[in-house]
Amino acid sequence: MEKTTPMVEFKDIAKIYHNNTAVEKVNLKVNHGDFVCLIGTSGSGKTTTMRMINRMLEPTSGEVFLNGKNIKEFDPVKLRRKIGYVIQNIGLIPHMTIYENITLVPKLLKWPEEKKREQAKKLIRLVELPTDFLDRYPGELSGGQQQRIGVIRALAAEQDIILMDEPFGALDPITRESLQDLVKDLQEKLGKTVVFVTHDMDEALKLATKVVVMDHGNIIQQASPTELLNHPANDFVKKLIGEERLIQARADITTAQQIMLKDPVSITLGQPLKSAVSLMRKRRVDTLLVTDDDGYLKGYLDLADLNKYNRVTSVSDIMITRLFKIYTDTLIRNSAERILKQGLRYVPVIDHQGKLCGIVTRSSLVDMVYDIIWGGSEAEKDESADSTQGGEVQ
Repeated sequence: MEKTTPMVEFKDIAKIYHNNTAVEKVNLKVNHGDFVCLIGTSGSGKTTTMRMINRMLEPTSGEVFLNGKNIKEFDPVKLRRKIGYVIQNIGLIPHMTIYENITLVPKLLKWPEEKKREQAKKLIRLVELPTDFLDRYPGELSGGQQQRIGVIRALAAEQDIILMDEPFGALDPITRESLQDLVKDLQEKLGKTVVFVTHDMDEALKLATKVVVMDHGNIIQQASPTELLNHPANDFVKKLIGEERLIQARADITTAQQIMLKDPVSITLGQPLKSAVSLMRKRRVDTLLVTDDDGYLKGYLDLADLNKYNRVTSVSDIMITRLFKIYTDTLIRNSAERILKQGLRYVPVIDHQGKLCGIVTRSSLVDMVYDIIWGGSEAEKDESADSTQGGEVQ
């Protein structure tokens, strides 16, 4: 089957229990190599949706396809052996050794013993556990170690798709983060397709290539983590993401062009020094950007240096050519720390041809930091903008 065919596709899927609609008209494509996170509040239909992939639940109407083939054409037992499955309470069988737990599905598929043993050793090394753990029982391992075994058990029969139903929900934060990193790393290295149910937005944003937000059995939005943060579909999605994450996301994607002051005070190369001094006095600034006649940034003048050059008459003779500048599409997060730490009052912003477009002031950066940490009010933002525009902080 060509890779252009989705690994999983839902077409108008609905699930109704008596008079209760758990899932309503779901249409979704999961492509090969995707890490799809289904997220929503309790009762949103995310787990019900996922369980219809391996026919643990049968849809009331609509069709589900696996690699282009309707899953109703599969024997349910054989279908489940083709799909890895990891659940929150791990589900390791306590009276079986770790080796027997890992190779449970390969055994059902009648793999030879040598192949099973080789696969078990390979997988346990992938999760950085010693091979002698294979002879232990689940009760001899910690919760995090058991969960690692649960993850690799889902990979043991070389399934291309793994379903994970809130697998880390019961773990402590440190173990949870470690396992998130592990699963993401394994998914990328092995090229697996993962459908992952979670109620934790941070987890979804960290792991997913696509986040699917559900509410009352409907898909409200499906998007990449970046798109979701930048363009939430409605107030429900905004609330689910949370104000703090949205503020942080704005900071992460803000460019110099979005916060720069346009039309900064500047002078051209050929102007006499007297004109420069007059302009600085008039605009009450102590530095002056210098451009050529076409607006290309060439350097700057500093008021403190002017007294050193009594006999110089032209701006071009004394301008300083070395200066820190950024492009219009530079992400502020990549330059804010340097600007603030070095004590720069402003930084010129140029386009990729070198033309002067504006300046990013220290005060505008401070405002942005306040937004991220405390989220200033609209009135405070307006007041700050007025004072910066009026003062020409150059």
